[in-house]
Amino acid sequence: MKRALLPLVVLVALIAMNSCGEKTAVVESGIYQGTIYKVEPEKTEIYVELSDGRILELYFTDQTLLTKKDETVEFSVLAKGDTVEVQIEKIGKRLDPISVAIKGQHE
Repeated sequence: MKRALLPLVVLVALIAMNSCGEKTAVVESGIYQGTIYKVEPEKTEIYVELSDGRILELYFTDQTLLTKKDETVEFSVLAKGDTVEVQIEKIGKRLDPISVAIKGQHE
């Protein structure tokens, strides 16, 4: 009986772990345009949805440049629905945003 339950317990645990958090994509270094899907201010993190549906998880670093109309702005101005252009550097499976330019803000 215990042997029969073990695969079920493992399957349930894997499903639970998979459903926690966002399904994100890893892309090559480059410049991408998309819409902010989610903002997590306490982590200085944003999720950007690309036109093909992929979602990029981006943790800001001390070197990330955030601009709007060519002027530097604070992280707090970012909001869900804003359109952005991000320059990303791929380091392993991590995506570091070099720059994030706000192109349009959701009202």
